[in-house]
Amino acid sequence: MSPVGVRGHVIPDDELRWRFSRSSGPGGQSVNTTDSRVELSYDVDASRVLPERLRHRALQRLAGQLVDGVLTVTAAEHRSQWRNRQAALARLQGRLEEATAPPRATRRPTRPSRAALQRRLDSKRARAGIKAMRRRPPAE
Repeated sequence: MSPVGVRGHVIPDDELRWRFSRSSGPGGQSVNTTDSRVELSYDVDASRVLPERLRHRALQRLAGQLVDGVLTVTAAEHRSQWRNRQAALARLQGRLEEATAPPRATRRPTRPSRAALQRRLDSKRARAGIKAMRRRPPAE
């Protein structure tokens, strides 16, 4: 299988655990005999490949998806086991990339410029004038 890379670190095959089972859905004649559903598990907590800061970041961000520090992804959308294995690897890599990404820069609040405030008030006055012209004139 193709290696799973996370931020420049390649996860060796011996850290990945595969399980195969029968998949529901389409399959044709071999639907009842082929174990095409794939479960791929990766022990984030015990990984020796990820540096400490990336592992800690991944454990924090994936906390709701981990069971005892293990991240499991499944793939059953294809008929062949090989394509489901490729899909599971891509899904695992995507989740790990997202979980180990550096934190986003904090937003610095800004204020509208004085000219922008003035333009907004001018347009409100112009709109109010247009609507005032639509009204019935006062009775004398």
